[in-house]
Amino acid sequence: MEGVAESQRTLYPYVTGSSVVAIKYKDGILMAADMGGSYGSTLRYKSVERIKPIGKHSLLGASGEISDFQEILRYLDELILYDNMWDDGNSLGPKEVHNYLTRVMYNRRNKFNPLWNALVLGGVKNGQKYLGMVNMIGINFEDNHVATGLGNHLARPILRDEWHENLTFEEGVKLLEKCMRVLLYRDRSAVNKIQISKITDEGATAFPPFSLKTYWEFSAFKNPTVGAEGSW
Repeated sequence: MEGVAESQRTLYPYVTGSSVVAIKYKDGILMAADMGGSYGSTLRYKSVERIKPIGKHSLLGASGEISDFQEILRYLDELILYDNMWDDGNSLGPKEVHNYLTRVMYNRRNKFNPLWNALVLGGVKNGQKYLGMVNMIGINFEDNHVATGLGNHLARPILRDEWHENLTFEEGVKLLEKCMRVLLYRDRSAVNKIQISKITDEGATAFPPFSLKTYWEFSAFKNPTVGAEGSW
């Protein structure tokens, strides 16, 4: 029929962000991500904020399609506004927001029109720390440390070795920097402009972006294909 638009589906992502890494520490949650936005394999945008506070108690980080992340933020704005309208002295905590996100992601997956993101949701409410993630097909879990994208393969082994529940803020930041440095060396989509945010019972704080100190003189970096078949 003329004038009726055909049904559209997200077949592949356009502008994407790479890994998000998050940990519990002594006072709350720490989350780190770089600020790159890749258009295919072109690092097109270098100031994309991918960590946002949600309501009073939660922090959301996203990798994957940036426009879908913006759509998720619109859903959450509506959710928090509706919750505030009750004005009953209660507010949604990180567990509730994470459960909501798992339902949204799984619902969209079942419509064969997924939101092309992996999300990390952390927060603190009444002294209880919460950290979980959900991917684009609705798979979700809670843990003491989580990572999305390539971080799941490269950062989590470091976190398994070095994380403990009594990490101070300074130790937590140092551990996240170590993870982000490994990702910067190994992930072609990563950019050396890192943002770290924390959330405690006092609320969320986003720290200014910074660059990591790097060292590129390792022999494996200088001539990575030496000795490989067909190399020069």
